Amino acid sequence: MGRKGSPRSPQAEGGSRAASPPSPLWALPEELLLLICSYLDAQALGRLAQVCRRLRFLSGRDLLWRRIARGCLNSGFTQLGTDLAAGIPVKERVKVSQNWRHGRCRRETVLKWKCNLMPWMELDGEYLYLSQAENIQAYHLCAEGTGLQRHPQAIFSGHQEDVCRFVLVNSHIVSGGGDGSIVLHKIHGSYSVKFSAHEQEVNCVDFQGGLIVSGSRDRTAKVWSLSVGRVGQCLHTVQTEDRVWSIAISPLLSICQYHWRQNGELDGPWLDKCGHFSSSSGHGASPAHIYPSVWCSAVVSSKCLWRSSFVTGTACCGHTSPLRIWDLESGQLLTCLGTDFHHGAGVLDVFYETPSLLLSCGYDTYIRYWDIRTSTRKCVQEWEEPHDSALYCIRSDKNHMIASGSSYYGVVRLWDKRQTRCLQSFHLSSPTSSPVYCLRFSTTHLYAALASALHVLDFTAS
Repeated sequence: MGRKGSPRSPQAEGGSRAASPPSPLWALPEELLLLICSYLDAQALGRLAQVCRRLRFLSGRDLLWRRIARGCLNSGFTQLGTDLAAGIPVKERVKVSQNWRHGRCRRETVLKWKCNLMPWMELDGEYLYLSQAENIQAYHLCAEGTGLQRHPQAIFSGHQEDVCRFVLVNSHIVSGGGDGSIVLHKIHGSYSVKFSAHEQEVNCVDFQGGLIVSGSRDRTAKVWSLSVGRVGQCLHTVQTEDRVWSIAISPLLSICQYHWRQNGELDGPWLDKCGHFSSSSGHGASPAHIYPSVWCSAVVSSKCLWRSSFVTGTACCGHTSPLRIWDLESGQLLTCLGTDFHHGAGVLDVFYETPSLLLSCGYDTYIRYWDIRTSTRKCVQEWEEPHDSALYCIRSDKNHMIASGSSYYGVVRLWDKRQTRCLQSFHLSSPTSSPVYCLRFSTTHLYAALASALHVLDFTAS
């Protein structure tokens, strides 16, 4: 019985309720609906998802969030739009990206050791590889980002003194040690090779396309072959006239420039696309078959100098630039980067984003961003460490975010390339001071290796 004075609807009086007509929105094809939704920002898409289940499903499509994600920090997309974190919903990455921007994270010390070391590390899927003294240990990362297992699942040894640095490429670990040697390990197998490389410690190494480059305190950089029958053979020795602190091969090393001959054949054994050594001679196999994506890029720019080059960062104790690019084929100097480095402004770390974009950092407290397509004399951007500390390590998401590790109190800083000042900072070593010797990150976690501990920042925790 209705209240007095309240009119009753015809449906109520008739004892039945008429079905509401379908919305004209659903008469549109899905492609048109996605096009309309593509004009919405993240906040509008979130509100749209609250309307009904169908719109919630539609507004959560990766296609709609991909454009938004490319403008976010560390969302897994490079500047060119390559998705480095396929398999993780893009909407979730955008949500976590806001935590990176605002510094919202949970901190944890996941490993400690008694002696002060200078550790280095690499991330590879579900594993974290960490150098501790003369060994490299592989730790399994726990599910749901709850840290890592305390005991290593594998230990790679071979050096007589501490490992200085190592790289992980195509299921192979290449490390340089204080004993002047280089050691190559195959992760999934017992294959390993060790050879004497330098007269003093090997401060840095890199590995790509069947070639190793190494830099040492003995003021040389060397190029090494990994072809069967020539493993450990020095192809070139570069006299840098200064101690080499960092080294990197330009990415997407052109196979056609070094291993592709005029008859269209590979000149001996090679690494296949799975990272395994090939025991065949490779005759008749083209680079396009082994590395199709690399081959396509190489054909477009096969004559560019950065396609078969490597960069060295030196101590800057002489009269030359601490950043120099060398030719891999001949070992000849191609160009110097910068002209205004101060004496002692050594470059401690370098990181290639693309074959033409390069980041560097070191003792002069600056992060520099180089574009060798435009100028080799002056960087295109630079950021200064606000507390005048040396920068030991650097990494980027190959898009907008840079992470750096400072020399005092374990300070990790996050930078947005579109801004001039530091975005966020985290002090991981207090009250005892320690440099951040190495840092690596995924779309959800950042790992920082200090003198006596490994720290993790979990950005999935709001």
